[in-house]
Amino acid sequence: MANDFIEVFGARVHNLKNIDINIPKNQLVVITGISGSGKSSLAFDTIYSEGQRRYLETFGAYARQFVGDMERPDVDKITGLSPVISIEQKTTNKNPRSTVGTITELYDFLRLLYARTADAYSYNTGLKMVKWSEEEIVANIFTKYKNEKINILAPLVRGRKGHYRELFEETRKKGFLKVRVDGAIVDLTPKMQVDRYKIHDIEVVVDRVPVTDEFKTRLSQSVTKALQIGKDLMMIVTAKPTAPLPQIAPLPPKGGLEQHFDEKTSIELPNEKRIKTKKIVEENKTVSTTPPLGGSGASYSRQLMCETTGISYEEPSPNAFSFNSPYGACPTCKGLGTVYAIDINAVIPDYNKSVTEGGIVPLGEEREAYVFRQIQLIAKQKKINLDTPLNKLPPTQLNFLLYGNEDGLDDKDVLAYETADRVYAETFEGIIPQIKRWFSATSTESITQWAEGFMELSTCNSCKGTRLKKESIWFKINNKNIAELGEMGLSELMQWFSTLDKYMSKKQQTIAKEVLKEIGERLQFLLDVGLHYLTLNRPSKTLSGGESQRIRLATQIGSQLQGITYVLDEPSIGLHQRDNQRLITALQNLRNIGNSVLVVEHDKDIMLASDYLIDIGPKAGTHGGTVVAQGKPSIFKKLNTITANYLNGKSKIAIPAERRKGNGNQLVLKGITAHNVQNVSATFPLGTFIVVTGVSGSGKSTIVTDTLYPILSQHCYKSKTKPMPYKSITGLEFVDKVIEIDQSPIGRTPRSNPATYCGFFNDIRTLFAAVPEAKIRGYNAGRFSFNVKTGRCEICEGGGMRTIEMNFLPDVYVPCEKCQGKRYNRETLEIRYKGKSISDVLNMTVSDAVQFFNAVPFIYRKIKVLEEVGLGYITLGQSAVTLSGGEAQRVKLSTELGKRDTGKTFYILDEPTTGLHFEDVKYLLQVLQKLVDRGNTILVIEHNMDVIKCADYIIDIGPEGGSGGGNILCTGTPEQIIKNKESHTAKYLKMEME
Repeated sequence: MANDFIEVFGARVHNLKNIDINIPKNQLVVITGISGSGKSSLAFDTIYSEGQRRYLETFGAYARQFVGDMERPDVDKITGLSPVISIEQKTTNKNPRSTVGTITELYDFLRLLYARTADAYSYNTGLKMVKWSEEEIVANIFTKYKNEKINILAPLVRGRKGHYRELFEETRKKGFLKVRVDGAIVDLTPKMQVDRYKIHDIEVVVDRVPVTDEFKTRLSQSVTKALQIGKDLMMIVTAKPTAPLPQIAPLPPKGGLEQHFDEKTSIELPNEKRIKTKKIVEENKTVSTTPPLGGSGASYSRQLMCETTGISYEEPSPNAFSFNSPYGACPTCKGLGTVYAIDINAVIPDYNKSVTEGGIVPLGEEREAYVFRQIQLIAKQKKINLDTPLNKLPPTQLNFLLYGNEDGLDDKDVLAYETADRVYAETFEGIIPQIKRWFSATSTESITQWAEGFMELSTCNSCKGTRLKKESIWFKINNKNIAELGEMGLSELMQWFSTLDKYMSKKQQTIAKEVLKEIGERLQFLLDVGLHYLTLNRPSKTLSGGESQRIRLATQIGSQLQGITYVLDEPSIGLHQRDNQRLITALQNLRNIGNSVLVVEHDKDIMLASDYLIDIGPKAGTHGGTVVAQGKPSIFKKLNTITANYLNGKSKIAIPAERRKGNGNQLVLKGITAHNVQNVSATFPLGTFIVVTGVSGSGKSTIVTDTLYPILSQHCYKSKTKPMPYKSITGLEFVDKVIEIDQSPIGRTPRSNPATYCGFFNDIRTLFAAVPEAKIRGYNAGRFSFNVKTGRCEICEGGGMRTIEMNFLPDVYVPCEKCQGKRYNRETLEIRYKGKSISDVLNMTVSDAVQFFNAVPFIYRKIKVLEEVGLGYITLGQSAVTLSGGEAQRVKLSTELGKRDTGKTFYILDEPTTGLHFEDVKYLLQVLQKLVDRGNTILVIEHNMDVIKCADYIIDIGPEGGSGGGNILCTGTPEQIIKNKESHTAKYLKMEME
């Protein structure tokens, strides 16, 4: 039936050749084929794009003018298409505030759980805080003070200075007769006041009543009144004889105000220290813990209160546990967990130099400048010798230059100097305060970047990296605060929640029942897609494309939507073979609840587990774009296509005949301790093909990307990137160049393309400028740039397309009517090399360009490398934004391969097989092996078994991910690795090699 299929008629997007195809609905369908054959063009640029456009068509005309561009895909008709959701490789969010917890919404449920069920503890004593209802207060008074006479007090002033004459008068006019001042109960009298220079605690006596059944109603009313006056806080004091009141309205102090500082801190200190101590007491507003002079007693609060010290917290709300809200974020780092601090080693890298020799880097060497005039004046005034090496300067003098006078300025610290027309007088703030001020207050980006060079990101001292304010950290469930839960691996967190019921009261269990159910389900979905090693506070910007994609997949499974068409782009990226089955189960669950799942994928396991396979090909680019084969995997394996032959075993990537021993030198990195890596040491034999592998989250990137690469980068290029903690490294003298090739885009604008990125477009433009016709006309190489005014088409400004604004409809892109999409003006296009214009060359595929430039060695060599890494199908001028992560990585690889290597170059690649078909992996391995044959070292982080089995040396990390990983399990050749029984990699590698 027609309703059982998504029917696509006449798809012509990119390289698709007017194809018609029926895709079964409510099944797991895998679209595969050679890289660049048109898989993504069919799945994303045709099916998903049409679904997205149809959704936007449901908006009103007014709303559509605020929505981005939505071009109609080049297809005749698509029928049977249900609402479409795309889950792509692009990392979820680069915002530093975005974490795994926030993007999965798990943190929102945790915040709700803590706001409603957590117990509060005092940050002063660590004791559990209490809060009382009025009924509970009355009942407790009857329990503790039965048949005694008590004073019911309401606090008016807590730990503040002042004479409070007006407060006493106002309280007396309200009818109250007694107050307690600093622990002594006294009568209220006219014109009463206290010592204005001391810190006071003042409470009004609301009632004096015996605790008997006869007075229960009066007692209850008095408690209500006391809570009202005391703003939810009241005290009880037994009615015993009181001590005499301290002196009221004292005489003015002799010898200045400082002598009458609070007795509780009356330590003899210099004046400025006393001032600082005084400030601390004022800021903390600490309530006196002196025993009440009016008899024994207790405090009660309707808010959370510490019974010992009297501090209280506000009633918690979910916002109080959010680092993205001012109610919960640490006030110092604003919820980021890190702050910029001065790096003194960057300010003074060499203490053997003097100030005039440039020892203080921000100043530079001595010269005629305003800042040096300041330094010379202050040096003269303070008798500082600027020619003395910094390590021989007295510490007080060096501190003065760096920090200025921190204790306040006097007349001696005012700098006076005159110019031709006026006299200046100013203070010296110090070099480091000046750098901080320029970093935080300046509006000039260049100055901010300059100041940033002397600073480093460090963990916030106030919150210790938890991102939350002090009070939020002291709310706990089963002795864990919300920040500690964020540090746990997801599998450990699941285990913690599974036993939480035992530690909750019945009331807490009732409140938390639904929240715990939601948290448990969402955690389970994340574990199902192999993300057990992540933590909730892991920043989303550190996630790989595959990880962020699987997080979104888990979120979609959790939403339990039905009747949706999901389109996924290689969800197996970054996933170890061991975890593949979990991912397959997750995809099948998505299908089982009533959805169509379309997956663009090269992974053998996922292909064989699918319900239906579609092979696009036969080759890439212009040689692809047709449906080569389709059907159930069991039928598909019997066909004779490139993909089918790899599935049925007819084609395979050969294991090398011998393993290289290397050149005898090696890098030895000892004592790596970052993240989950547990003080390991790794050896990297140089002149070999090294593969670092292990289950997802085991610590591969920590060792290679976060530790080894920054060390090599500092050694080769004096880079400022700091490596993660390690003890030592040997063998750096054997490496003179390091190249890291990741999957980030080669450009963020449509104008960036492989020709410009790889650098050979300059050579092509120079070649066109050397054509006799160009020389006659006086054209130089700049004439053939589409970014320069002289040669480009000025109607479309070298873009080749024009944007037509359609008011409330989406903008329409049409080829420029002047240049017909060729980017250049007529005069430039008249210059031809071997019959081709510069525009024709940009539209050539890499394979065609290799033939075309065969006789021009300096261009041919660079373009040939692009073909060798499997990119023969892309065009030289293809927009960078249309390249996948794997394609972008191979463009970067070809750029480096096109350069002259030194034979001592260290290449680092992070999963280069991303987006590659079996056939392309074969070509890629040939290129990498050639590089190693020339004496270089290649280190690859990889899960692909075809790459692992071709390595000379394997480092297997594990055994598990997260806290269960971080150890080197085994090292050696593939033949040695497969003998290890603990390694998950060994198990699958053995199957692959057999």
